[in-house]
Amino acid sequence: MHLRPLGRTGLSIAPVVFGGNVFGWTADENTSFALLDRFFEAGFNTIDTADVYSRWAPGHQGGESETIIGRWLKRGGVARDKAIIVTKVGSDMGQGKVDLSAKWIEKAVEASLTRLGTDYIDLYLSHWPDAETPYEETLAAFDRLKQAGKIRAIGCSNLDTGQLRAALDAAATAGLPRYDVLQPEYNLYTRDKFEGPLADLCIAEEIGVISYYALAAGFLTGKYRKAEDTEGVARSYRVGSYLDEKGHRVLAALDAVAAETGASLATIAIAWVAARPGITAPIASATSLSQLDAMIAAGSLRLTEAQLQRLNEAGA
Repeated sequence: MHLRPLGRTGLSIAPVVFGGNVFGWTADENTSFALLDRFFEAGFNTIDTADVYSRWAPGHQGGESETIIGRWLKRGGVARDKAIIVTKVGSDMGQGKVDLSAKWIEKAVEASLTRLGTDYIDLYLSHWPDAETPYEETLAAFDRLKQAGKIRAIGCSNLDTGQLRAALDAAATAGLPRYDVLQPEYNLYTRDKFEGPLADLCIAEEIGVISYYALAAGFLTGKYRKAEDTEGVARSYRVGSYLDEKGHRVLAALDAVAAETGASLATIAIAWVAARPGITAPIASATSLSQLDAMIAAGSLRLTEAQLQRLNEAGA
């Protein structure tokens, strides 16, 4: 497996990251273990999660995903130093707001470490912008955690160009560690949240990018072609928003490339993201081994320039 350097973090990751939001939500513990086993056996090495996963599900409090990952690590199928664990802090875990204060981070990291059953987190991300907390306070808290050996690298999720620039400037001025990784939403349908100034900034500053929603909540698998297809789907509120002219144009382009390559639409959609300028690796989720096989195949699929152009034009 060819690993890619993740910005300046010193970490190297495989070209697809497993999105752990499904663990304990749409994938039970046994299924999650089987998925992770297969993923790592195939040569991939990175799992993305967050403390808040899956607080939105009935009866859940958050931390379910981290807990399952921790139990999987404890089984010992994969050595801890062979698994890169990415988790996030700052979402509402009952405090009623986005919170990147030093006080909250110092509390939240201990809870994440306990659930994960590990003494360090490879990559710790601020999950959402917190307008009430100065970047300097957040970065200083992360710095203390790095010095204590509790985290190896830091990054952010969902920051726009101005916010990321401000965070980088704050780090430089205060002599603090900067965000070395960005996690934006990005896929064949939703491109404006990353392409342009934000992507340019990441490339110029050598910031690693692990993008989420590579499959647009499952829409880019091709199984949702009309409104009726989304009935009873856990993410129907998201999937339905893609069923417009642009969405059908993207699916048609994926269908055409699938006919040429023999690959599934999911594999092609993930491989397209992985090939984009500035992207280190896309995040994708699976709840079955067949879905996981499509993710694994994306790690080795090389699309031709003509195929990439067809997909680029469809999603523009």
